[in-house]
Amino acid sequence: MASLFTRIVRGEIPCHKVAEDDRFLAFLDINPLREGHTLVVPKTEVDKFFDLPEDLLVGIMPFAQGVAAKIERVVPCDRIGISVIGLEVPHAHMHLIPIDSVSDMDFGKPKLKLTPAQLAAIAERIRKA
Repeated sequence: MASLFTRIVRGEIPCHKVAEDDRFLAFLDINPLREGHTLVVPKTEVDKFFDLPEDLLVGIMPFAQGVAAKIERVVPCDRIGISVIGLEVPHAHMHLIPIDSVSDMDFGKPKLKLTPAQLAAIAERIRKA
């Protein structure tokens, strides 16, 4: 069975897309720690991040770098934190999170409750950056 992220990549489940190329997709986390919290996934379904084929493992960072630069232009923050956890969805992915302190990346904290309209507006601002 396809992972949740594969279904998003295929367009079977909607997302708030911020960037895409032939190998990767970046979209907003619907349960974000901070405004602009973005997930970057390879379009190829691989469960564990470090099991990605070398070309995808090498390619995901430059793709994420471009996405992070756009997030930083539109979301006030000191920097973009990166986290690879991979327990919640069996599809390799990284979190790009606007942060001002290390506590901003505490996944145990309550998530923001943003409406679909708010998420759509944030995604639009990031895409246009």
